[in-house]
Amino acid sequence: MLAVLPAMIFTCGQALAHTGEGGFVLLLPTGYYLLGGTAAVAASFLLIALVPGDRLRWFAEARLTLAMLPAGNRMRIARGLANTLATLLLILLLLIGYFGNTDPLDNLLPLGIWTLWWVGLVVLQAVLGDVWSWLNPWVVPAALLGRLLDRGDTSPLWRYPEWLGYWPASIAFLIFAWFELVYPAPADPTRLAEAATCYSLWTIAGIACFGAQAWLGRAEPFSIFFSLIARLSPFVVTQGVTTQDVMTQERAGLRRCRLAWPGAGLLGAAPLPVSGVLFILLALAAVTFDGLGSTFWWLGIGGVNPLEFPGRSAVIGFMTLGLAASWASLAGLYFAAIWLGGKLARAMGGDQARLSTAAAAGALVISIMPISIAYHIAHYLTDFLVNIQDVWVAISDPFERDWDLFGTAGYHVTTAMLSDYHSVRLIWNIEAAVIVLGHILAVALAHLIGRRLWGEGRAVRVREAPLAVLMIFYTLFGLWLLATPHAG
Repeated sequence: MLAVLPAMIFTCGQALAHTGEGGFVLLLPTGYYLLGGTAAVAASFLLIALVPGDRLRWFAEARLTLAMLPAGNRMRIARGLANTLATLLLILLLLIGYFGNTDPLDNLLPLGIWTLWWVGLVVLQAVLGDVWSWLNPWVVPAALLGRLLDRGDTSPLWRYPEWLGYWPASIAFLIFAWFELVYPAPADPTRLAEAATCYSLWTIAGIACFGAQAWLGRAEPFSIFFSLIARLSPFVVTQGVTTQDVMTQERAGLRRCRLAWPGAGLLGAAPLPVSGVLFILLALAAVTFDGLGSTFWWLGIGGVNPLEFPGRSAVIGFMTLGLAASWASLAGLYFAAIWLGGKLARAMGGDQARLSTAAAAGALVISIMPISIAYHIAHYLTDFLVNIQDVWVAISDPFERDWDLFGTAGYHVTTAMLSDYHSVRLIWNIEAAVIVLGHILAVALAHLIGRRLWGEGRAVRVREAPLAVLMIFYTLFGLWLLATPHAG
């Protein structure tokens, strides 16, 4: 044994190991981050309010043409092909969910839905524009079903009831948020496959019965959410290039891809009814509660020891109540801010365009979208950096057959960036900066929309003040969520 021992020592290979995670104290105290970020949003409101209206509109309407894009039949064929491939990919992911690895971190269905789709695609929409219309997997099956139900014309089977508004989308998104945030096993491959199958069948039936435009624009929550997120993109594509705009007849009908300020596309959005306002507020409340629900503060309210978290099954009722309360609280604060702004403006005698609280809320709620995407990025960034590596590993062996299709099966997932001071500090600073910039952009959009509705004058700034205060405190709340201790 003594003779063999040296040989073993000198011939052994590399060993994979890990260390315990450490805690980090940022060089700049957290309180200064909170104060600085909140002050930046408050200062932006004051500066934007002092900028002349014509100069602010010039910035918002500034465009730089980047390219001319094809339109017409070629684009429809390309979009149809992309939608078909997306449908096939969804079917493949569902099969992987049913028959693949039972470990959520080794199965492409939960990784594809929670990492690539719900995190990656949302950010891609905000950067590049309307990618989802090319990747919607339900359009082609719905078109095929519509052909089977064809009555000899192109009209849908039923007209979408106007009184329903956006309520189907709100209810569907609330169920989705509950499944993600409250349900004990949202990443279980089989259960997620069953949920995705049911939702897909419901969406396909809705499109076939009421038409794609009505169903995707009013009842399907993700198409609505993605379309609004796409308007944040700095790349704006405009329709209707005529022969007067181009040199030859052949180029007529092309679309312009132009560079604009982020969020400029939201200024052309139509005001929403109350049901649409509540849907947008729900989208923001859900991602906010996703961060709040795991904090020591929130778990302490429910009498849960965060250091001995009993699991989701033990707090289903408490977390369900918290999700509903987050939505109700945000909606109450938002409508109260709009109502108070109108009351202050009328008290000053400068409210010439006497919009109701509901009408003003429907116009101004679009400005909340930058806050929504900011919270989305800040909340999911660390999970995405880790889970995207799991995707890289899982694509080589989707059905657990000991395959190595892309040569990535042997890749080792690392969380080293979460255990290194410099990388943790960088990630935290990125998250804090995203939240602050999102709120500043929201303040600017709200100011532009307010000037479009009520014109210039001191009364307009007074009317916007309660909403700006709400955004400032929401900035403080978001930065606190980043800094406060979390369970798990």
